[in-house]
Amino acid sequence: MRFWYLAATAACLLMAGCATSKSGKTASADNGVPTLKDLGGDVEFNAASNLRLRAGDTLEIRLGGVPREEIDQVAGTYSVDTEGYVNIPQVGRIRASGETQEALQMAIEKKYRDQAVYTNPTITVVVPMATRFVNVGGEVRLPQRIAYTPDLTVLAAISAAGGFTEYASQSRIKLYRDMKAVPIDIRKIRKNPGLDIPLQPGDTVEVMRSFF
Repeated sequence: MRFWYLAATAACLLMAGCATSKSGKTASADNGVPTLKDLGGDVEFNAASNLRLRAGDTLEIRLGGVPREEIDQVAGTYSVDTEGYVNIPQVGRIRASGETQEALQMAIEKKYRDQAVYTNPTITVVVPMATRFVNVGGEVRLPQRIAYTPDLTVLAAISAAGGFTEYASQSRIKLYRDMKAVPIDIRKIRKNPGLDIPLQPGDTVEVMRSFF
């Protein structure tokens, strides 16, 4: 009897696994909460090093792998201009807007090598998070710009803005990013915090007013 019980249990588990693989859906796909793919983003887009640079960003650039007396000629604070470029000593303007920090680092290093300025430079690009913000508005108690941090999520941003007003609809929140508006139901996120969505600099979270 014990053998048949174990065999039946294994068969049930196998059938459940097959049903899941055939549907091709995860739990979050059916609960009305958008996934990262709905936002057109990378699954690791909450990591600071993967953020896309923008015009107006302030960068800290550090140089290594060169004689010490030359480090100070490059190391310092730079701004991405309105056309999306950063002006680097000895090699000129390099496209920064739309690039990740890692991609910009590699582009600067390549430029120095290609122009025979340095043989093996090491560039580090840092974006101070205090210069980047997320906007939270609508039916929250303290509508405001919130300083971005890599762990900032939709629910955390709403809490930082004082939480919901008595007129707020917790099922009608919109996240605006890159010309997209994604509806969010906070009630479902509260039931499963793992569904909370990491934010990016420049995002806007808008809490709609309840119909009742």
